[in-house]
This record gives sequence, structure tokens and C-alpha cells, in this order.
Amino acid sequence: MPFPQFDRSRLRIQPLSARVHDLTLDRFLALDDPPSDFSHPALPILGERLIAAQQRNSARILLMGAHVLRAGVSRQLIDMLERGWIDHVAMNGAGPIHDWELALIGATTESVARYVSSGEFGLWQETGRINDAIRQGAAEGLGLGEAIGRAILLGDFPHKEISVLAAAVRCKVPVTVHVGIGYDIIHEHPNCDGAALGATSYRDFLILAQTITRLEGGVALNFGSAVMGPEVYLKALAMARNVAHQEGRAIRHFTTAIFDLLPLEGDLRREAPKTDPRYYYRPWKTILARTVADGGESFYIQGDHRQTIPALRWAAMQAASRH
Repeated sequence: MPFPQFDRSRLRIQPLSARVHDLTLDRFLALDDPPSDFSHPALPILGERLIAAQQRNSARILLMGAHVLRAGVSRQLIDMLERGWIDHVAMNGAGPIHDWELALIGATTESVARYVSSGEFGLWQETGRINDAIRQGAAEGLGLGEAIGRAILLGDFPHKEISVLAAAVRCKVPVTVHVGIGYDIIHEHPNCDGAALGATSYRDFLILAQTITRLEGGVALNFGSAVMGPEVYLKALAMARNVAHQEGRAIRHFTTAIFDLLPLEGDLRREAPKTDPRYYYRPWKTILARTVADGGESFYIQGDHRQTIPALRWAAMQAASRH
């Protein structure tokens, strides 16, 4: 039987000017800010491997959670895109929302505690326009990330220079967005088209799988994504390896790295036993252990993204100067 559905036409959608923002552009690092004193023995290795992968045209993938953008490192990410050190960016559904709002008004991030109590959380007019860009992208056969990035690049966005999605489109680098229905605030809006959302995000998954066909000799970096990053990477890698095996090729010799806040100890190339709660931390068992078990190498770097992203960029700059 058909069950009753929520009537979205009853919602009151307010302008972003009515919202209190927790993050503004004055918090973002400048490109010429000196790197912090953060260090890790894996960073020089990763810098070298990014440059080597670029020279052989192997994949250089950055999977990321939205908190990376909220760390204020968009300029550093854009610079790495422009230099070709990253040739695919994969985000969860919240990433483009922060990117869009920052490009539009120079601010983002609302207090969940404050606005969920009043029933206002996520219901902001200008943010809901992302749904229109997605619908247009679906009609033109674009992926979700490209649709949003193009809308920012070509639209009236006063701060578009800070947009990672717009920069990716400008650099002709795939930027893919991997969503779960109901995860993100734009799904609350009356103009959200579930079919367009699903079609564009699934197209992005196939674009990621195609990039991973070039992962032999490449690098896959996962910043702050505990579920999306390892899960879409795992399925896309399985697809790429399936075809590679049929063609007599292998995708085994590549480098992976996790950048996150959790303290992990021991031999991270071996997944934790099921009796250990850390067994369920997907980045460890998927990206650090299982998928590199037959020829790859993995690293874990614990630290704040505000420090680790600039440190990785600096390591790549040093490596590039030696080549």
C-alpha cells in the first residue's frame, strides 16, 4: 500500500542572510602562509609518489570528508589541482554544500543544536539552489560534482576563487560526489529531485571507477572520510580489477594513505581482529590493509587537516623541485 509522505510544500525556506554562520573566509589559510611544524615520516614518501604518479600518468586520487573544507585549506587543495598533483577529487554530499556557500557568501556551517530545535536546520533558500544545478546537470548527462562545480564557475559567485569544485572543472579534473539519500540538507528542500540526485551521483561513481583503472603506480589518499571514502574506493577498485584481470593486467602496486584524527597503533597493514572495536573502522581494514595486501603500500598519518593538507602540499613541492 502507498504510505503517506511528508508534504514539502509546507516548509518555510529562509534566506542565508537570516542564518548565523560558524565559519567565514577569514579563517582560511592563505596560499603563502608558512607551513606548520607538523611532520611525519610518511609525508616525504607520499610527496615523491605523487610526483612519480603524475609523471607516469597514474591516478592521484583524493577522497575527502567535508570537514577538510571546513579546516580552511581550500586554497592548498586548489593549488595541488592546478599543479596536477591531484587528478581526481571525491567528496561526500556535504562537501559541495560548504563549497557552494563559501563561494556564494564567504561563510558556511550552521549550528545544528541551534537550528534543529527551531526546525530551521538546513532550510536556506540559496543553498537549495544546488538542487537546480543538479537537475540541470542530470538533463545534460553530467556527474553531480561537475554539475555543481560548473554552476559555481559560470555563475554569480563572488568568492568562486575559493571553490574546489569550480577549480576542478576549470582544470578539467574529475570531481565526484558520492551521496546517501537523506544525508544532506539539500535533500530537505521541495526542489530536490531524487532521480536527478541518484543519476548524477551514480555517474560520478562510474567516473571514479574509471579513474581507478589507472591506479597501478598511483596514489589514493583518504582525508577524514570514515565511510564514503573507503566504501566507494573498495567497490570501484573491485570493478577496475575485474576488467584488468580479463585483460591480463594487474592493479596491485600503488600507494594509499589515511589522514585522520584517530590514534591507531600497531601493524596497520594487518586488520584488527573482530574482537577489537577498531575492526569496524573501515579506512583501516579497507584502505590500509585489504586492498594493498598483494603489492601495495599504505600509511596512516594522524593529525588535523589544517596541518596535514599544507604539509602534504609542501612535501609534494619539495619532491617536484628534485625532479
